[in-house]
Order: sequence, then structure tokens, then C-alpha cells
Amino acid sequence: MEKQLLYKNLAKYYDLVYSMKDYKDDSRKLMKLIKRYKKSDGKELLEVACGTGNYLQYLKNRFNCIGTDINAGMLRVARQKAKGVPLKRADMTKLNLNKKFDVIVCLFSSIGYVKTYPNLKKTLNGFYKHLKPGGIAVIEPWFTKATFRVGSPHSLLYDGEDIKIARLDVSAKRGNVSILDLHFLVAERNKGTTHFIDRHELGLFEISRTLKIMKEVGFKPYALKKGAATNRGTYVCVRER
Repeated sequence: MEKQLLYKNLAKYYDLVYSMKDYKDDSRKLMKLIKRYKKSDGKELLEVACGTGNYLQYLKNRFNCIGTDINAGMLRVARQKAKGVPLKRADMTKLNLNKKFDVIVCLFSSIGYVKTYPNLKKTLNGFYKHLKPGGIAVIEPWFTKATFRVGSPHSLLYDGEDIKIARLDVSAKRGNVSILDLHFLVAERNKGTTHFIDRHELGLFEISRTLKIMKEVGFKPYALKKGAATNRGTYVCVRER
């Protein structure tokens, strides 16, 4: 079974699948969080797992932005949307950009793709090392074991004039990892209908253990109930020195 096809050779469909999201409003909420917690004076911002550049297109008006993503397919789309923003292909567990930032953001539950606690710690260490004193990391988590509903059916529908996309799945879990086998039906004008299955595996990280790791790395962390882009909450990690 293929994994994360939506982020690779099928990245052209990504923005249609998530067309219901209001990235402009999410970015406005995010900037309020940054204003509240950031203590450094600069405007250097790194978006980790930037995807197709939906946030960068708004954030670049307020910050000097750089975006990274592990998937070349997503970066190809982002280069058209977030023009002028340097984009680099990078694995968040092995981040090494030789630059420090005032803000690092990792949104829309992308952190879940590191899957394991050791990888989570590697990732947070990388964030810490790339921040200036007084800088912050804003991270939107995936579900915890308690909030992830095994066996629940889910659906999304994009109903365009020339293309229609249905996404369906039933959530599953193996140990501390959630498993989403996303079934896509794509009907395009004059091209027929195609079906593909795309597996996504995301770690189910508990809040208490995540906060403990953040403190071990050196952060002063805050767990907020509301998120800028999701209803899964937000971590704000402050590098004090």
C-alpha cells in the first residue's frame, strides 16, 4: 500500500481536498499567539512541514519566512503560491539549516508524522537549536490516545465543476500510532474516475509526556486548549535563553 500519496505525486489535489479551511483566518489567529509569547525582536520565521504554502502566503507579509517540507510534491505547489519565500526539502527530525529564527511553526498536526517519542524529542531538539533566545515554537498536535476515536468513519467531499473528490476512511490504531487508510475517488472531466488508497500513520502523543520532553529539551512549554488551525489544541514552546 502506498503511503502519503496526497503529499507526493498527488499533491495537486491537496488544496481541493482541504478547500474548506480558512487559512487567512488561521494565520490571523497564529499571529496573535506569536505577538503574545514571542520575546525576541526579530522577524525570522520558519514553517516546518509547510505543505503547499497556504500559511506562508499570509505569513510572508509580516515575517521573513523560510519553509521546509519533506515532500517535493508539496514544495512544487508551494513555490507557485508563496512566491519569493525560500523553500527547502528537509526532514523535521534532522533539521539543520544553519540559521536561527524568532518563530518556528509546525501546523495542522504535521508533528504527528514523526510517529515515535524518540523522533519527537529529536524534532523538538532541532526546533530549540534553531531558535533565538526569546523565540518560540508553535506546534499544533495530532490526537492523543484518549481523543482518537478508533473505528469512526470520516468523509470529505470537494464538489467542483470539472473535478469531484471524495475522501473516506475508518480510523484504526496500532500501539501508539493512528492509522488512516484514506480512500479517494477522483472524477475529472474527460478523464474518468480513479480510485487510490493512501495510508497515513501518525503518533498519538500524550500531553503530559510531550510537555515533559519539551522541558527536557530546554523549552518553557504551554499547552493551550484552542488551536490556530484545528480543534486539537496548541503547544507554545518558549526558548528563554
